[in-house]
Amino acid sequence: MNGENIAISIKGISKSFGKECVLKNVTRDFEKGKIHGIIGNNGSGKTVLMKCICGFLLPDEGEVTVAGKRIGKEADFPADLGIIIETPGFLPNLSGRRNLEILASLNKKIGGKEIDDAIARVGLDPHMKKPVGKYSLGMRQRLGLAQAIMEDPSLLVLDEPFNGLDKEGASEMRKLIKELKKEGKTILLASHNPMDIDELCDTVCEMDAGVMTLIR
Repeated sequence: MNGENIAISIKGISKSFGKECVLKNVTRDFEKGKIHGIIGNNGSGKTVLMKCICGFLLPDEGEVTVAGKRIGKEADFPADLGIIIETPGFLPNLSGRRNLEILASLNKKIGGKEIDDAIARVGLDPHMKKPVGKYSLGMRQRLGLAQAIMEDPSLLVLDEPFNGLDKEGASEMRKLIKELKKEGKTILLASHNPMDIDELCDTVCEMDAGVMTLIR
């Protein structure tokens, strides 16, 4: 694969917590502009792998390169990245829009219009005053996706992005993810739901006890 076409390159990474080895010599390149699925049971290493890609954890061995920069060496975190990892954390006493305004103020890349557009795009009302603490799990998940896409990143790392969504909501979010791919984004997607993987993903890898295997 041409190096210019690679969004994420993982070379021989291993990670242990105490005596438990959760990633075992994982090597894989993920091509730009595609949706890459990762499947596996809880505890298989999916989330730890995603945290290593995002710079939240550093591997004990090996290296992770995102957009040509080695994470932990040339960059602490990937520069152009939107993420959902585990349950999105928001300030419960504030509205969804106010939460996103605070997060957007950290990078100062976008303003109110982009925030409103992202909230509307995931099927929420940008003007809703309800505090996030009173959101359903599905609404919180939608807000998490709005936060991930609001700065228009080229790479999305989404760990179980359909958690808490009903059938209709999950269908809407799958449609959105297809649209994001058409816009040229690279998406790394972990899901327990075979329908999500079958319908969305160009490549599929399985994690099992810290070992990654390419399925298709």
